[in-house]
Amino acid sequence: MDILATSLVGIALAMDCFAVSLALGTRVTGRLFPAAITVAVLFGVFQEGMTGIGWVLGITVAEYISAFGPWIAFALLAIIGGKMVWEGVQGTEHDSTGPCSIQVFPVIALAIATSIDALAVGASFGLLRLEILSPAIIIGIISFAFSWCGVLLGKRLLDIVGTRIEIIGGIILILIGINIVAGNPFF
Repeated sequence: MDILATSLVGIALAMDCFAVSLALGTRVTGRLFPAAITVAVLFGVFQEGMTGIGWVLGITVAEYISAFGPWIAFALLAIIGGKMVWEGVQGTEHDSTGPCSIQVFPVIALAIATSIDALAVGASFGLLRLEILSPAIIIGIISFAFSWCGVLLGKRLLDIVGTRIEIIGGIILILIGINIVAGNPFF
């Protein structure tokens, strides 16, 4: 697969990363750089890794993912999105005392939820006997970049609109989950 086609696949896979990162950016109350780097690295690594894992596991995983993957992604996104909406409605303050106000474990859950489609793409690459190293790296880099931009833009939205943007961010996560279950993995 050539670099242009791989880049287009990477951009398509990164759309969910961007939307989720935008929502996460609205939660940044501490220092922006550590939050953006945390989200971008985790999303990039999971997109790259899941592409590679999908390639190795091939058709067996693709069939499993097509049945249960969308529901797993929906559950993760709905739980975290619902929590964001609840906190936005309640006006819950976030702990901004640490160097990064983004918590790693929820971001990992979101990275898993948004990278399930990368697993299926990797499986299709394996079925077609395509080389995987370059595409996986390109997909990871593009996801990193889109996630980085999403956090920065989300923080900017928070600064402009105020803390109630968190409700919108949570709704975005829930809508992405519904979109995945509906059969459209790219938001």
